[in-house]
Amino acid sequence: VLTACLLLALLLLAPAQSAEQERGLIINLEIGELCLQSAQCKSRCCHREDGLSLARCAPRAAEFQVCSPQSIYGVYYKCPCETGLTCEADRTIVGSITNSDFGICTDPRDSSRR
Repeated sequence: VLTACLLLALLLLAPAQSAEQERGLIINLEIGELCLQSAQCKSRCCHREDGLSLARCAPRAAEFQVCSPQSIYGVYYKCPCETGLTCEADRTIVGSITNSDFGICTDPRDSSRR
């Protein structure tokens, strides 16, 4: 009887678990939702306007937009570049610590810029 109850509970909870993984309260957050870490966002960018604003999930920077290089910090003032682009920034220790080493997203395969 106990085994049957456990099996029934697992069958009932399985659809709820899969729906939660598609979009949850903590992970897979959409653009505009509040976040604490970039890993929570589908875009992988938890962005804040300034030191006093709340951080929200934001789209990654497109080509020729201002960007931040990928960092160990969970929140960005400028989002990292979209997949396939690189953030051409002057990386310094001070810039890395203060999260102010911004650059421009470029396509490394674009030979006309070299």
